[in-house]
Amino acid sequence: MSIVMGLDQHRAQITAEWIDTSTGEVSRGRVAPADRDGVRRFLERFCGEELEVALEATTGWRFVVEELRRAGAQVHLAEPAETSARKGNKKRAKTDRADARHLRELLMIDRLPESWIPPEHILDLRARVRCRHTLSHQRCEWQQRIQAVLYHHGCPHRRQLMVGDGREWLAAQPLPETAREQVTIAIAMIDALDRHMVPLDKELRAYARRQLGCKALMAHYGIGELTAVTILAELGDARRFANSRDAVRYAGLDITVYQSDQHRAPGKLSRQGPPALLRWALYEAAQVARRPGSPDREYYLQAAERIGGNRAYLAVSRKLLKRCYHTLRELGEEALQPA
Repeated sequence: MSIVMGLDQHRAQITAEWIDTSTGEVSRGRVAPADRDGVRRFLERFCGEELEVALEATTGWRFVVEELRRAGAQVHLAEPAETSARKGNKKRAKTDRADARHLRELLMIDRLPESWIPPEHILDLRARVRCRHTLSHQRCEWQQRIQAVLYHHGCPHRRQLMVGDGREWLAAQPLPETAREQVTIAIAMIDALDRHMVPLDKELRAYARRQLGCKALMAHYGIGELTAVTILAELGDARRFANSRDAVRYAGLDITVYQSDQHRAPGKLSRQGPPALLRWALYEAAQVARRPGSPDREYYLQAAERIGGNRAYLAVSRKLLKRCYHTLRELGEEALQPA
């Protein structure tokens, strides 16, 4: 007996609809609370049965997939945007039960737009990379707040306030009491972020130097330790893409174009796909392209003259992503092996 199921997951509850393919009987259920123990109890009723389940790749999918696999189910992770688009433009009722039914029906007719389920060590690596990027982003925000306070009170502009004699210069500025308090709090927050970011940064760099896929990516000009481990974690298994253009589209670096008859709107980045971290890593690597000695220097200069510097960086980012795609694809399974 085979059971096909759709799950609509939320923080408070999970709505399930399944069909017994041997009898055609449709059943529904709800998992509440939607935690690991609740999912495990719900799956006990399907013990010994062939189970195939579809759920969307929304926040919290990881523990649900782990419990489904523990129960012996075949799991399909649906891409949320494509799944929603396949409902069509016609206005329909939006309920949890309808969403679960939609996933089940797409799975049964083999039209479910599936997302890749990374192995556990890649999920952990991705979490560390994103955590490091969040800490770095917050550190930059606190530095910008210090600069804003200084400018608001007419202090001279100066960069690199947290290195060298920057802190002594900052302490010597004639600031009112409230402004000094703002600066003191910002410095304390930066120091607290550094205490967490520095060891995490060191760990990721050491991982990149040991891991085969990262070492292969660092062979490309402009890709360093942090950008290599970021690209590996966010891009994942390159063999799931049919070609390099699909990888560019996945990263959100493709250009969207709207054309009708003689009207053609200017193209913009789609910015769809994974978080902007993959685009950030490629853009950082692309900025090295204008340096003398870079294999992409001439391409960058020609593109910058034609479309401007920022767009030229994006063009180089796409070239780098295509190289990374081919590099990881040639390595095959070894590209994702743990360090």
